[in-house]
Amino acid sequence: MSKNIGIYLFPDVEALDFAGPFEVFTTASRVSKRLHSLEAEPFRVFSVAQDLVPVRARAGLRIIPDHQINSHPGIDVLIIPGGVVTAELRKPDVLQWVARCAGSSELAASVCTGAFIVAQAGVVSSGPVTTHWEDQAELAELFPSLEVVNGPRWVEQGKVITSAGISAGIDMCLHLVARLCTTSLAEATARQMDYPWNA
Repeated sequence: MSKNIGIYLFPDVEALDFAGPFEVFTTASRVSKRLHSLEAEPFRVFSVAQDLVPVRARAGLRIIPDHQINSHPGIDVLIIPGGVVTAELRKPDVLQWVARCAGSSELAASVCTGAFIVAQAGVVSSGPVTTHWEDQAELAELFPSLEVVNGPRWVEQGKVITSAGISAGIDMCLHLVARLCTTSLAEATARQMDYPWNA
């Protein structure tokens, strides 16, 4: 049965923080379908934003969201990318949505400074987490109950996974493909992407 991957978009999102996970899961589905043509694709990927107006990413790329936070399909895996997140931390409706979706999803994962959003939403309130090396001190200062670790590409706390910078987010998503499907599919996906997976 296919898993729904919901990727949150917001103004000043880092383009590769959402595009990297998008590419991993859509490529995994394409590779899986080629290897097992009679089976359902493992992942359906869509974006969700506060509303349906185009979102301008950090470097200016404009993206049209598929759904808005008050109307979207069920989410099995929630992906919160990073970028300039300051405004998102002050949006109660967004934070409530993140908390609600993370609570009902199978997995919730952040890329880079997306860790600030999941922390502010209360999705993770203690234990080890990570984020981009440049933002680790600020994350530790703002959320002193978290154990912000430096070094791992991603950190798992049960159903919540946080990752470091852009390429670490791709590594984490390949790990999620292995976790949700098989390691062989994750390896085939990385090969198709011509990407050296840091597993």
